[in-house]
Amino acid sequence: MHRRNLILSGLAAATATGCASGPATQQPSPGYPTQPGMGPGPNDAPQPTYTQEELVAAGSNFLGVAAEALGGAIERVFLDQGDAPTGYIAGEEGAGALAIGARYGQGLLYMKDRPAPQEVFWQGLSIGWDFGGNVARVFTLVYNLYHPDMLYRRYPGVEGSAYLIGGMGVNYQQADGIVLAPIRAGVGLRIGANVGTMSYSRQRNVLPV
Repeated sequence: MHRRNLILSGLAAATATGCASGPATQQPSPGYPTQPGMGPGPNDAPQPTYTQEELVAAGSNFLGVAAEALGGAIERVFLDQGDAPTGYIAGEEGAGALAIGARYGQGLLYMKDRPAPQEVFWQGLSIGWDFGGNVARVFTLVYNLYHPDMLYRRYPGVEGSAYLIGGMGVNYQQADGIVLAPIRAGVGLRIGANVGTMSYSRQRNVLPV
């Protein structure tokens, strides 16, 4: 009888202790941030992108060209990339070549999730069958860029250009998954094709490398 009373008393005490402690704390799911202020990484959440209509409106005003003309170039880039860009650069540049060429530019990088545009410079060196010079406004579509600092690097590219007065051309640059598609509307005369690199930086560099 005493043994039975002891067993019942032990069960009652264990039950009371479990009720007082409450439910177990739920552990955070793996793969999600646990510290305040931390957000998902670039691969965890979709980045806001620009539509063709938004880019045509912004680009035609900046370049000073008809919306129909720029719309055709932007549509071609969308088809080539199969996606929408996460940003764009609006800027100006000057370039010249006599077999060996150089290009310098300056502009502003726009991204939808950034409250203000960020200044960016670029400079490049090229070699090929390429002669002449031009001054151009540049509207560059930027793909797979999740943070402005990711832009600053060197991009190899191949450019085939035939710049006439009022002409417009497109070429691609790519590095580490980031794709740039500069659309140029310029004044001058430059005929040829070249290969080279373009470096994007936070400040202007004298050497085009």
